[in-house]
Amino acid sequence: MRIAEVVRNTSETQIRVKINLDGTGQQKLASGVPFLDHMLDQIARHGMVDLEVEAHGDVHIDDHHTVEDVGITLGQAVAKALGDKKGVRRYGHSYVPLDEALTRVVIDLSGRPGLEFHIPFTRARIGTFDVDLTIEFFRGFVNHAAATLHIDNLRGINAHHQVETAFKAFGRALRMAVEFDERAAGQVPSTKGNLIG
Repeated sequence: MRIAEVVRNTSETQIRVKINLDGTGQQKLASGVPFLDHMLDQIARHGMVDLEVEAHGDVHIDDHHTVEDVGITLGQAVAKALGDKKGVRRYGHSYVPLDEALTRVVIDLSGRPGLEFHIPFTRARIGTFDVDLTIEFFRGFVNHAAATLHIDNLRGINAHHQVETAFKAFGRALRMAVEFDERAAGQVPSTKGNLIG
């Protein structure tokens, strides 16, 4: 089982993330940001990873540091759980609809961080959640998982649906990318011979 646990402590946040890439979608989430917990649940359930997140952050200021740092710590945990990436598919993609919204996510466990993020949000907040924090979460993830990630909301009117389809599609794309390819058992899926950057 590919399991990793990462603890990240700063003056702004104290975060623990545990992930099992070969899980069944179980989750235990307490980030201190309710909407983020709802989105992390989408990753766990649609990515079929077991995920534990415990965070204590300076949410009395705003949610920015907590959301970004959870993304960072999740990226670190995924990278640690993947190890040398031998035998994985490397690439994953998914289209997810939710009513009027449709989002495409494509991921490459390339060893090189990169983010293309295109969601034309229709409003600034979902309840108390600032939609701009969505890109901060994914930027934190790619920079520390060393992955290339493309997120494109192809259509959508409801901002909640726009964000939720992004997280669901991310979970499903991640699931595909980390799965083992039986035809490539023990091989690193790269002509360079490694995926460490």
